[in-house]
Amino acid sequence: MNHLYKKFLEDAEIKSFDAKHRQRLNFNIGRYDEQVIKGKAQYKNIELAKRRAANIKHKTINNLDKYLVEFENNFSKRGGKVIWAPNEKDAQREIMHIIKKAKAQVIVKQKTMVSEELELNELFEKNKREVFETDLGEYIVQLAGEKPYHILTPAMHKSKEDVAKLFHEKFDLPDDSKPEKIAHFVREKLRGEFIRADVGITGGNFLIADVGAVALTENEGNGLLCMAFPKVHIVIVGIEKLIPSIEDLDLFLPLLAQHGTGQNITVYNNIVFGPQNEFEPDGPEEMYVILLDNRRTELLKFKEQRRALSCIRCGACLNGCPVYRSVGGYAYNTTYSGPIGSVISPHYSGMKEYNHLSFASSLCGKCTEVCPIKIPLHELLLYNRNEAVTKKYISYSWRTIVSGWKMVMLHRWMIDKPSSGLKNKIIHQVGRKMWGKRRKIPKIAPKSFKELWKETHP
Repeated sequence: MNHLYKKFLEDAEIKSFDAKHRQRLNFNIGRYDEQVIKGKAQYKNIELAKRRAANIKHKTINNLDKYLVEFENNFSKRGGKVIWAPNEKDAQREIMHIIKKAKAQVIVKQKTMVSEELELNELFEKNKREVFETDLGEYIVQLAGEKPYHILTPAMHKSKEDVAKLFHEKFDLPDDSKPEKIAHFVREKLRGEFIRADVGITGGNFLIADVGAVALTENEGNGLLCMAFPKVHIVIVGIEKLIPSIEDLDLFLPLLAQHGTGQNITVYNNIVFGPQNEFEPDGPEEMYVILLDNRRTELLKFKEQRRALSCIRCGACLNGCPVYRSVGGYAYNTTYSGPIGSVISPHYSGMKEYNHLSFASSLCGKCTEVCPIKIPLHELLLYNRNEAVTKKYISYSWRTIVSGWKMVMLHRWMIDKPSSGLKNKIIHQVGRKMWGKRRKIPKIAPKSFKELWKETHP
């Protein structure tokens, strides 16, 4: 058992039996669930919309090289600069090169999971730069010295009392401050940082190939301010975020909003074509798009699992997953948690070290059911499991147990022949640790259903 697997089991057990944690998570996710049901009402035929979106992303992922070149050509025509980053180190080096060239000391960031993947905050602090998360949830976890707990809602694990206590400790606000007062305080504080900032960093919800633009969707307006005030705008985005045409946005933007927060459409939707031109009064003087691979092309090699690259990061699969709702985000120990994280993280971070995440699922299929792009997540988890077993990343003892179980299940006489007493003894010896210390191993009845049937139907 590798140390990451052991840590996952330990963390999962602690969080699963933390009543306050589960209550908080269920309350916060429950509010999203209510809104998502309302959001679906805007669709006459939501399944048709999901099928169309799935087909577009399927076509894009299978022709990624073509669309990436098309995006680069069209974006570059308007003065934007595209930087290809094969891995994490390349991306970090290029970003720091831009920041040093701009002599930037203050950086403002929109919420972006790719920046978490690259550990940019740690990179900037190491290089003695000030960095401010400007999304309220991200700002909260930054102050707490933590990572995002959820793809869409970084501070989902915190109650309003937790947040009030944090702002009391950091800024001496009253320890019973209401959420509205805290939000007002953060808004006033960050406005000054937007004005001071030399560089603004955002993600990109979609890269639009036919016009060479970046589509950003958000609810707080902070992403727009990250672009508008600083002289340099850096977009960091995974190569999988492409869509073929600007006309596809009328399909994807409502699907993303509805499945993420239950809104008909997100409050702020921006399409950015490049840096400020001579006819525009504001905007960045320089704009860079960093296209991050970081093992995404490795995932493309797999015929089935490559479908996970269609993900639009709505967070619906996390909200629906009974495992995530039990163990929470930190137990996964990866940037991307929940069902989508369990599919892609082993490929991004190493199947040998992270294959246990693909086994952390009940395979109930809820993640597949709620996905707006119809990614068959629970099936992809099975493909990951198969790869882990084929490459013998699973422990020898577990492979031996499963092989033995398979042999018994394929030979009926092996099930029938032992007495119930012997069966109970074997199950107790083999399963007492695996079954967990909080559950009692069930006992096999003295007579099987087959024996009882023969007695009642001679």
